[in-house]
Amino acid sequence: MSTIATTTGAAAIATAARQELTGFRGTLIGAQDAGYDEARKLYNAMIDKRPAMIARCADPDDVVAAIAFARRHGLLLAVRGGGHNGGGLGSCDDGLVIDLSLLREIEVDPQSRTVRVGGGCTWGEVDAATHAHGLATPSGIIGTTGVGGLTLGGGLGYLTRAFGLAIDNLLAVDMVLANGDRVVASADEHPDLFWAVRGGGGNFGVVTTFTFRLHDVSTVIAGPTFWPVEQTAEVLSAYREFLPAAPRTCNGFFLVGAVPPAPPFPEELHGRKICGVVWCCLGTESEAAAAMAPLLDALPEPLMHGPSEVPFPGIQSAFDGLYPPGHQWYWRADFVDEIPDAAVEIHARFAEQLPTAQSTMHLYPIDGAAHDVASSDTAWSYRDARYGAVFAGVDPDPANVEAIRRWSTGYQEALHPYSAGGAYVNMMMDEGQERIRASYRDNYGRLAQIKAVYDPDNVFRVNQNIQPQA
Repeated sequence: MSTIATTTGAAAIATAARQELTGFRGTLIGAQDAGYDEARKLYNAMIDKRPAMIARCADPDDVVAAIAFARRHGLLLAVRGGGHNGGGLGSCDDGLVIDLSLLREIEVDPQSRTVRVGGGCTWGEVDAATHAHGLATPSGIIGTTGVGGLTLGGGLGYLTRAFGLAIDNLLAVDMVLANGDRVVASADEHPDLFWAVRGGGGNFGVVTTFTFRLHDVSTVIAGPTFWPVEQTAEVLSAYREFLPAAPRTCNGFFLVGAVPPAPPFPEELHGRKICGVVWCCLGTESEAAAAMAPLLDALPEPLMHGPSEVPFPGIQSAFDGLYPPGHQWYWRADFVDEIPDAAVEIHARFAEQLPTAQSTMHLYPIDGAAHDVASSDTAWSYRDARYGAVFAGVDPDPANVEAIRRWSTGYQEALHPYSAGGAYVNMMMDEGQERIRASYRDNYGRLAQIKAVYDPDNVFRVNQNIQPQA
């Protein structure tokens, strides 16, 4: 194995890659290339990584070649899909980044109600393709999120209560393993690997294609209901009683934040701190109104109530403009079983301390169809949790990094005693092994065993890493 990374630097790595990867169909981007700084940018501008080489792969054979090159030269290897990872775990310093952004094929089969999706696609692209057939699959809440990262970590989103997590609708994956083998993992082929990738992240290989089950989803009743931030305790207390009894067709996540300064929000509310619910309900407007009524009837009149009939891709992309690539982000997360009064008061206090207009806290429902799957059926362990909480400090100005970090960290740490213990790995920073183990609970041991089979040398370790069992 060469020690090229430490002895001769990035320029030598780039030279070696171009000499050795002669059949590479994609693009090799080194530090001396004009597009390098743009290619290495991450969604979270707080993270600045300088890989020695970015291998923008055009097909699975390119992925095989890139993995082999990295192993041959002892290079740290990272895999980037959509690039949204909060901790910047889609890149690395001085190593090789496998960039999947050219793998953008999408094949919808309306007869079998399935979609095959390239590992470099974003959810907005998938939504557009499936919506043309009146179909959708559960994903997240932002259209620019990569399919790969969100799915491999579990996949919470607007359709969770109705149809489960993204992994509950995953039928198969095409993968490249650490040894270069190309395999299909499904319920029938490599079922242990298929179990592991459903929540175990990118620990087991590079997924070049995902196949998902689709559902009849075309238009939805979606949009926000906002109350003044001073009513956070009252609204959250009502929400925690309302949600478990709401029909599965009605999904609404609770949030604190500020009203965006743009349409369709009334100008007089721009920048105002609020709490509220962002709805996504299936069915007719009257059915959605009936589902939301118990919460609305229990609370004072809101500042605005905006749910209306929209195409599903419309709500899925509603936050895209508010959260473009290049902002500073600091994320913390926890799973939550119950929200006692003491926790409600903590939420109310931190809501009023919101440090910037784009900072926010979301409580995503995990009940409904997500509870139909047992904790041991997939790697994603917290099937018994009721919510996934994320505390996100966000701002475009690097000068505000400490303020958003302090708010996110303080908020999560104050509430952690009331949490279920672990967290949704897609919303964690680089927080260490103890935190990762807590997030997989009893499933960690089996994941470590499967890791030892498929990646015994821990080649895929730039992630929320599951260490191979010795």
